[in-house]
Amino acid sequence: PEEPVLLAELKPGRPQHYDWKSSCETWSVAFSPDGAWFAWSQGHCVVKLIPWPLEEAERTCKSSERKSRGGRREARSRGAAKEKTLECGQIVWGLAFSAWPAAEGGETDPPCAVGLPCVILATGLNDGQIKVWEVQTGHLLFSLLGHQDVVRDLSFAPNGSLILVSASRDKTLRVWDLSRDGRQVQVLSGHVQWVYCCSISPDCSMLCSAAGEKSALLWSMRSYTLIRRLEGHQSSVVSCDFSPDSALLVTASYDACVIMWDPYTGEQLRTLRHVPLHSALDYSSEVHTSSLRSVCFSPEGLYLATVADDRLLRIWALELRSPVAFAPMTNGLCCMYFPHGGFIATGTRDGHVQFWTAPRVLSSLKHLCRKALRTFLTTYQVLALPIPRKLKEFLTYRTF
Repeated sequence: PEEPVLLAELKPGRPQHYDWKSSCETWSVAFSPDGAWFAWSQGHCVVKLIPWPLEEAERTCKSSERKSRGGRREARSRGAAKEKTLECGQIVWGLAFSAWPAAEGGETDPPCAVGLPCVILATGLNDGQIKVWEVQTGHLLFSLLGHQDVVRDLSFAPNGSLILVSASRDKTLRVWDLSRDGRQVQVLSGHVQWVYCCSISPDCSMLCSAAGEKSALLWSMRSYTLIRRLEGHQSSVVSCDFSPDSALLVTASYDACVIMWDPYTGEQLRTLRHVPLHSALDYSSEVHTSSLRSVCFSPEGLYLATVADDRLLRIWALELRSPVAFAPMTNGLCCMYFPHGGFIATGTRDGHVQFWTAPRVLSSLKHLCRKALRTFLTTYQVLALPIPRKLKEFLTYRTF
């Protein structure tokens, strides 16, 4: 694949004056499930909701400060889709989108106007609050109270059930049901350090959480009980993500490694090591130069993206042990694939967001079949099938 190309870089305007605790980092970026909106936590307690795709003027320009006239221009060109600024009042750490299902029978009406697609955004804040917004209007729908410290990450169940999981520095995960007015369903305790990351599997059966510990925890989304600890890293695990078919789980750690797991068996399938690129880098040999910040799967499940402190965005092909592409980026904190592929968004410590090209791939028929089967078959169910061993190895991702 070709090296990622920087398509656009959005920078905050003048810093907004809050109290001394305000910060400018972009800790989180997110695309809505339908790809129509991009959420940018641009620091200074502000989240920008931006209609996607970006305007042509911004895509061709390598860097762009969004101003109000740009928003007005977008409003004319896109009809109802207008850029919005959400004033959260606290530093924003986590972002997560969900679609709000259409009302049926006696169910509660969706919170948006009749006839409009309804998308909501949850924001995890510095004071432990979670604020949930209606994207089309920018109206605040819920304030979820319960966490005692920073809400570091958020994950909605991908099935549209409006179940939200939050991860916090108070060392707990909490499960909320927005279809029941934001009721708190469960508190998950088991971590002894700050919880950095949470990810719900696409089939909604499992939840992975990563804290400042060497092990990640895997939970059942049906019983909200601990399934197993995933042990193998040598330092704090800080990021995790499931493959689109739920058959693989990746965890990223400050130990500069990504481990690929079979979440059903707990088996380590592969370790991806972030080796410094001497040709591109000439820094002092600090211990944490390659500390990882973020890992995410591509939508078709054939690539991974990682952001590390060695100032590189890396793209990995699933079956290879070395990166297939690199891009230089400074102070990267998070990365997220566009849900339909082709782009990666990255957030930086300076409050910027960058959009990169990503390899576009036509999945093989073999991979499409594996993905379709693994969407509803566990590893144990595959192993019980009366099929050749080599086929079982392929279906369980053991042919690397």
